[in-house]
Amino acid sequence: MMKKIFVATAFIALTTISAIYNNAHACTNLLVTKGASKTGATMVSYTADSHTLYGALYFFAAADHKPGSMRQVREWDTGKILGEIPEVAHTYSVVGNMNEHQLLIGESTFGGLSQLVDKTGLIDYGSLIYITLQRCKTAREAVEYMGWLVKTYGYCSSGESISIADPNEVWYLEIIGKGEKIINGVNANKGAVWVALKVPDGMISAHANHARITTFPLNDPSNCLYSPDVVSFAREQGIYKGADKDFSFSDVYDPLDFGGARGCEARVWSIFRRCADGMDKYEDYAMGYNLQNRMPLWVKPNRKLDVKDVAELMRDHYQGTKMDMTQDVGAGGHALPYRWRPMGFEVDGQEYVNERAISTQQTGWWYVGECRSWLPNPIGGVLWFGVDDTATSPLTPIYCGSTRVPASLAEGNGHMTEYSSTSMFWIQQRVTNFTYLRYDYIFRDVKRAMDRFENRCFAEQKAVDAAATMLYEENKELAIDFITDYSVNTAQNLFNTWVALDKYLLVKYIDGNVKKEIAEGVFKDNGNNHNIPASPDQPGYSEAWKRAVVKDAGETLKKVKSQK
Repeated sequence: MMKKIFVATAFIALTTISAIYNNAHACTNLLVTKGASKTGATMVSYTADSHTLYGALYFFAAADHKPGSMRQVREWDTGKILGEIPEVAHTYSVVGNMNEHQLLIGESTFGGLSQLVDKTGLIDYGSLIYITLQRCKTAREAVEYMGWLVKTYGYCSSGESISIADPNEVWYLEIIGKGEKIINGVNANKGAVWVALKVPDGMISAHANHARITTFPLNDPSNCLYSPDVVSFAREQGIYKGADKDFSFSDVYDPLDFGGARGCEARVWSIFRRCADGMDKYEDYAMGYNLQNRMPLWVKPNRKLDVKDVAELMRDHYQGTKMDMTQDVGAGGHALPYRWRPMGFEVDGQEYVNERAISTQQTGWWYVGECRSWLPNPIGGVLWFGVDDTATSPLTPIYCGSTRVPASLAEGNGHMTEYSSTSMFWIQQRVTNFTYLRYDYIFRDVKRAMDRFENRCFAEQKAVDAAATMLYEENKELAIDFITDYSVNTAQNLFNTWVALDKYLLVKYIDGNVKKEIAEGVFKDNGNNHNIPASPDQPGYSEAWKRAVVKDAGETLKKVKSQK
């Protein structure tokens, strides 16, 4: 009975979360400190998950601005013009979510208390990120500048969790607006309340659409920064009455329920369980059955991580857990680890939920960013960038000092309602959506192609770094040209590889068959005519699927002895 209550509660909660997914980016971030990485780099990973977001690599060139210049502020999710703010004298180059100083930022929307949304504010969460990237050099500076921006111009998004890294530090910030209190046409509650914590060295953290900061130190500015009214504002609103030391940002501004645990915190747990010891004890929390058994904000990994490790953690489907979506009939006959939206459904008056894993079909783009303190900034920062579903999209290296982006990843090369034959996003969609049809077979070929490309890039990295650094010492402009050309050419090579993969998969798997191969891409013929393939394999469906079909239509499909 309790499980039925939990499931019904989950449906209601996840329906609310689904509304957030449709209006903002429902994303997952992993944060890695220097002491937790194999190389001593800091890392942040980020999936930009939205059913309407096009996968493109944003680019803002460094620029000088005349006194009095203004910057137009557009809402990231909708493109709506929110207003203008004064421009600064110089803005930094930004490629994707990393700037030329290796400042790296990601986010996930947690929403929080709906009464705290301020529609009068000027800075939405997307503008908060990209304005900061163009104006700040370090993570600590970024935290403080974000606080200044929303205090000065107002904040118009719902609650956000934000990952911020530079080559030395990793910070985790949570922010929410203060609602509207209009006096004489002006919002007296302009701004936001927020808290930011420096992730301890040697630890990793993660967030996925739910506020995770609970209590925090009030007198440790080296490791914790916060808005002066983060506690007092809650008291004024009548939503907190305890002592300052007991104040929990998450519990007050984004109270946890079944949906927050099952649809959001479960993703964090799934990352932690795969690289840290002792996480099994939080399974009941992740599944939403025991909200008192709360996970820590950060954990110490049982091994040091590199970019490939982080990428594989972001390719998670809850495999090997009770939430593994390949293990029930909903996976179809080919173990598909996805469920199409909506996130809930009803049968005979009973409500049920679909799982929301890290790797999800609606990802627009994603990255694993690494910041390396021992290299010059333009070379040290690398944004390993991909588009679409993390499990089926490879990452390509983009050096943060790059002065242009690959044409296949550029904004304007197609969009969500316009196909482009030269767009990485669209060729990726062709491969991925074909893979969904028979995931258990086709994914193997896609994974092989992904690993081959990524591993080659990882193998090349030391040589590219060394050549770029040597050039940088002699001629900085030549070094910048070199890393730009490498980034662009490598991404173009990936595009060409995926065009070929698309064709190969179609030939191999046409009409539910699997052609026999002599070698990869070399198909066996029938022995008489090389244009006629050998009789293909026909693997059929999974055992679970066959049993489900028998249960549903067995009497009709059953082979019987015919009467004569």
